[in-house]
Amino acid sequence: MTSDAFDEWKKWHEHRVETVSAPYGPLSLTGTHWLEDYPEGRLPGIPGNWRLDGDAVVLTAEVGDGLTLDGLPLSGEVRLAVDAGELALGERRLVVLVREGVWGVRDFDPGSEARRGFRGIDATPYDPRWSVPGRFTPYDEDRTVRVENADGRQRGLGLGGELAFALDGRELTLQVSVEADGSLWAVFGDATSGVSSNRFRFLRPAAPDAEGRTTVDFNRALLPPCAFSDHFICPFPPPGNTLDLAIEAGERNVV
Repeated sequence: MTSDAFDEWKKWHEHRVETVSAPYGPLSLTGTHWLEDYPEGRLPGIPGNWRLDGDAVVLTAEVGDGLTLDGLPLSGEVRLAVDAGELALGERRLVVLVREGVWGVRDFDPGSEARRGFRGIDATPYDPRWSVPGRFTPYDEDRTVRVENADGRQRGLGLGGELAFALDGRELTLQVSVEADGSLWAVFGDATSGVSSNRFRFLRPAAPDAEGRTTVDFNRALLPPCAFSDHFICPFPPPGNTLDLAIEAGERNVV
C-alpha cells in the first residue's frame, strides 16, 4: 500500500463525514411527505395547503405561516417545481421532489436528533486488496427493474450495463447504472450486510475509458442516505447484486 493511496482515502473519508453532517446533509432529513397521502393538503408539521397541479406543486400560505421563498415572506399562492427556489420555515428547508410521477415534500431540519447525536462513520481503513481493475460492458439498451425501496414501496431502478472484476481469485459482476457524467453507480449487498455493515451499500466507480476500463474500489463503498435518515427512499440491490463474500471495506455503519 502506498502512503498516497491511504492519504487520499483519509481525505475522502473526512470529506464524507463533513458532507453528511452538514446543516442540510442527509442527517437533517426529518420527513418525506407524499402529497397523495394527504389529499386534504395538510402536511405533518408544515404549514400551508399543498396540492398537485400538473407538473408542479401549488402551495397556498399566509404571512403568519412563517414560510419564506428565496428569503422573502410567502403569502398567497405559488407554484413549486422540482427546481424551485429555497423554500424555508425558519431554519428548516422544504424541498419538492417527484418519483415516478408521485410528488412529495422533504423537510430538512439542521436541529434534527440524528444530526445532534451523530458521532461519525465507522469505516475500514484503506486496504489495497479491495481496489481492483474492472471492465464495464453496456447493455444493448437500458433496462429497468423493479426493486423494493427503503420505505417499503417498489420503484424502477435503471441499469445500463455490467461491471466485471475479480476478487480473491473469483470472477464477479455487478449490474450498474450510468450517471449523467458517465460514472457508474451500483447498489450492492454482501456477506457483511446486516451483520457488520449496513443492510446494503453504494459503490460509485469512475467513468470507464473508451475500452470500458475503470477501477472497482470497495474502500470507497458508501452508506446510502437511508442509513443516515429513515426518511430517504434508497433502492435495495437488484437481483444478482448481493455478493456471497464478505466485503470488509469502506463505510460500514453510522456511529
